[in-house]
Amino acid sequence: MPLPLLTADRDAPVVSVYEDPARWRRPYRPGPLRVGGTALVLLLAAYVLCSAMIIAFAGAFLLAGVCAVIAVALIALAVRLVRTGIWLSPAGLRQIRLLSTRTLPWAEAGAVRVVEQPVRWLGLPRRVPGRGLVVEPFPVLVTDHGADFLERPLAFAEAVASLEERVAELGGRA
Repeated sequence: MPLPLLTADRDAPVVSVYEDPARWRRPYRPGPLRVGGTALVLLLAAYVLCSAMIIAFAGAFLLAGVCAVIAVALIALAVRLVRTGIWLSPAGLRQIRLLSTRTLPWAEAGAVRVVEQPVRWLGLPRRVPGRGLVVEPFPVLVTDHGADFLERPLAFAEAVASLEERVAELGGRA
């Protein structure tokens, strides 16, 4: 793929991933804590893969296989961790959590509102005063104290505005 920024052909059309309206996309960027946590998990997976290679060269193939399986599980965990959050498409709203995914068609989407209530701090059991985004059938989707919005109130406000706009546009009762 040519990079128009690095060549003399700067008038070439830039193709964006978001031009396809049927794709699932996140109405906000992942937060630095989510990206940093994912990077740490991937770093751990790299160390486990290196240890699997060293163990395989030593001749213990069964133990090397176990290490390789652990590394693959860590990579899958990292991918799932970075994909966690709210995703939107013309089909509906999707909430991806670490171990589950729920999809809500736009026709069933209710009112979008921000509620002031005690919320989990970084998904841990500790609760702090904060704000949570609620779409009628779902419980709290995201909070301002989650891994994506901690210390980023403008990003939380933009995500709420984007979600409200999409629900109103695609048939919900915002």
